[in-house]
Amino acid sequence: MIQGEFKMNEKELNKPHKPKENISEKEASFARRDFLKGLATIPVLGAFAFKYFQKKSYDDSRKKRILEEMGLKGEAPAIHTSPSSKKPSDLLRIGIIGNGGRGQSLLRAAGFATQEWINEELGAAKRDKMNKTLETFLNQEDLNLVITGVCDLFNVRADLGIAASTNEIRPGGGTKGLKPAKRFRHYQELLDSPDIDAVIIATPDHWHARQVIDAVKASKHIYCEKCMTRTEEEVFQVVNAVKESNIVFQLGHQNHQQESHIKAQEIIEKGILGNITLIECSTNRNSPNGAWYYEIDEKGTEQTIDWDQFQEPAPNKVPFSPERFFRWRCWFDYGTGLSGDLLSHEFAAVNQIMALGVPETAVASGGIYFFNNQWKQKDEYKMKEMRDVPDVFNVVFEYPKKNLTLIYSATLANGRWRTRKFMGHDATMQVGDDLTIQIERESTTYKDKIEEDLIDTSVPLFSYTPGAKGIDAITSATERYFASKGLMYTYRGGKPIDTTHLHVKDWIDCIRNNKFPRCHIDLGFEEAIACHMATKSYLESRKVQWNPALRRIV
Repeated sequence: MIQGEFKMNEKELNKPHKPKENISEKEASFARRDFLKGLATIPVLGAFAFKYFQKKSYDDSRKKRILEEMGLKGEAPAIHTSPSSKKPSDLLRIGIIGNGGRGQSLLRAAGFATQEWINEELGAAKRDKMNKTLETFLNQEDLNLVITGVCDLFNVRADLGIAASTNEIRPGGGTKGLKPAKRFRHYQELLDSPDIDAVIIATPDHWHARQVIDAVKASKHIYCEKCMTRTEEEVFQVVNAVKESNIVFQLGHQNHQQESHIKAQEIIEKGILGNITLIECSTNRNSPNGAWYYEIDEKGTEQTIDWDQFQEPAPNKVPFSPERFFRWRCWFDYGTGLSGDLLSHEFAAVNQIMALGVPETAVASGGIYFFNNQWKQKDEYKMKEMRDVPDVFNVVFEYPKKNLTLIYSATLANGRWRTRKFMGHDATMQVGDDLTIQIERESTTYKDKIEEDLIDTSVPLFSYTPGAKGIDAITSATERYFASKGLMYTYRGGKPIDTTHLHVKDWIDCIRNNKFPRCHIDLGFEEAIACHMATKSYLESRKVQWNPALRRIV
């Protein structure tokens, strides 16, 4: 123990604390001063602490003044929320098309989970008190929905959707007495049902366009997962159909609900970064699961999977392949690879924050550099055929009219975390699930403050962290990736909330109030075209350009 340090006996330590009431600001000031003086009487540590607190008090005051001048505050951004969705007369009947991993997440976001999932998360919470996944789910707002229809080509997944539809362990409960959701073998039969008001489409990309267009014809409101379409041509068909209708369309980019993104948008609008010329964003994942080599369900056979229906819209037909069914993102026949799955998240975030729109040109490169034939021999799931989607992918989008370049790079064989960087002449902003701003040493806007030593360019000037750190136990590499990108939780009132739940709620509220959702069809158009530009450039090994007059990629 350092000389001069004091002790409290056990009796004093356990004595209940009575806070002082009605302390004036003057008294509080004297208390702080007496505390600092008291520290100074403690040898060595006290002298250091006194100077530290004295300097910190000065630095905090100076920093606060600078931030106020810049219009920066650390509190949560203003987020306009609709009134509670739960009104007895506003019950909405939901159908889900595609109840795989993402579909089940969307059902939970709507308030419906299987008992199997509940049991797994209950066990996880018992093993680790920091794991709040189940608690967060149960604390979601009850959106006043019922699941009345489920369509999936794999019997096991369809059964899971039906089971979730009547599980009473959910936000608000209220499923008692409800009929289980009806199983539909074909999505068109679900759309034809008079017992469904709105649909969640969580199928592989090659089905999106046809199902969205048919849902519009059936006058069903639509929540569609990204990428919005598999091809460029389908983008225009979907956009035209939605715009000519009265349905509410939401594209599944849940990071639009992330507080750090909304804060970043405010900062951009204030011009704090100066002229932004370069934006970098990325995807790093380092596991078979992160490269879409999902586990193949042993129950997935030709008898339990409608393979012919699955591959109907695909350009190339092949014999039954459980690898392609469960790992469809690895082939361009069914998806758009890194473009539509992971680049799309980054582009959507940047476009939300800066409203860049469609890039003028795109150049993409990459290849299958890790998950190749050599790795094939080590595949723990005994993969039978190779992918054609790259595992390393780089794209450069140019916006010459905005004097700006957007760079995306990805590897699925390294897990190093990299945040989004917005690089302006005056400052750099990094955005993930939190946000920091660091002033540039050669800034002209803040030159005087830098020279006066009011701004220290070696440390961040401003940091914003929604909620509190360490609330949720993130265990798997994939969960950590999604958490770092703002795709799992955000905070409202200091409490963690699933961003997918907020995105589904936004869609539901807009249906009830006849409003535009956060990720509406116009943003979907911009994101889809950008992704298809990247894919086209990669597949054709050339630079591509968006021609706004012709409305096509050339």
